[in-house]
Amino acid sequence: MDYQNKLVLAPMVRVGTLSFRMLAAEYGADITYGEEIIDHKLVKCQRRINIAYGTTEFVEKGTENVVFSTCNEERERVVFQMGTSDAVRALKAAEIVCNDVAAVDINMGCPKAFSIQGGMGAALLSKPELIHDILATLKRNLDVPVTCKIRLLNSPADTVELARRIEKLGVPALAVHGRKVADRPRDPAKWDEIADVVAALSIPVIANGDVLEYDDFSRIKAATGAASLMVARGAMWNASIFSPIGKSHWEDVKKKYIRKSILWNNDVKSTKYTIKEMIAHHSCLELAEGKSLNKADTLEDIAKLYELEDYYWTVKNIRPLTHDLDYVL
Repeated sequence: MDYQNKLVLAPMVRVGTLSFRMLAAEYGADITYGEEIIDHKLVKCQRRINIAYGTTEFVEKGTENVVFSTCNEERERVVFQMGTSDAVRALKAAEIVCNDVAAVDINMGCPKAFSIQGGMGAALLSKPELIHDILATLKRNLDVPVTCKIRLLNSPADTVELARRIEKLGVPALAVHGRKVADRPRDPAKWDEIADVVAALSIPVIANGDVLEYDDFSRIKAATGAASLMVARGAMWNASIFSPIGKSHWEDVKKKYIRKSILWNNDVKSTKYTIKEMIAHHSCLELAEGKSLNKADTLEDIAKLYELEDYYWTVKNIRPLTHDLDYVL
């Protein structure tokens, strides 16, 4: 896995499913992180091939609940991000999925109460010994790259110290979100503190925070010196942010996302959530579109709402018969 000069889709819960990752890659994302999956959930899964959709699925045993889905087309760029607080359980979970992804990443930056109360995400930032155990165990036993994504600590010196400890474990790259745990998305990302980490390390640093336009990629690179650049909200609102030729209109991107969701049989709740995030940013959920979307219970309902019924049924009729994506794209 090459971490130099890459544009990276950040892990985003409920957004970073296969359909959105494929959309981002189509627009130019070089590396695409999946949404964070908790190790407790993955260890309850079994791997299966969905011949009809050409996907590899990790399904909760005894149910039809697909916890993670991927495909051969993204094999060389998809990063599986895991939430964990235990090295042994992390390894057990990673071994289930590692042969179908390009890399495994440990979430060490999520500030949500669920993660912190479970000892995961940003809770790990204050537990360097546990970080050592998790990363060392995974690196020792897996054949794929193992990385992690952190947030800024209380002081630049603390962040640099932790980053150096992580580097000594032999990870090939480190992603750094330029906000502290207490910061909110409206608070400006501290690119200067990411720059401190870049200056202190010899491995590639992936800079994350306040990339909202394509030109921001060059701005954050110049400000931090980071090897690669990661975007979350900017991509969620308009995945064409990765395109060097300029953004497409968000309505066009939205419709293309819906087509991808149909093509890859995306979970309807995830699909609705992502569409709502686009609408809320660019328009208003209280208008007719948002109200109609709320009533949609299936992908077919969404297809009808956006006048994609013909496409929906083409996919439904053709997908079980062919893996030729060009035929249904």
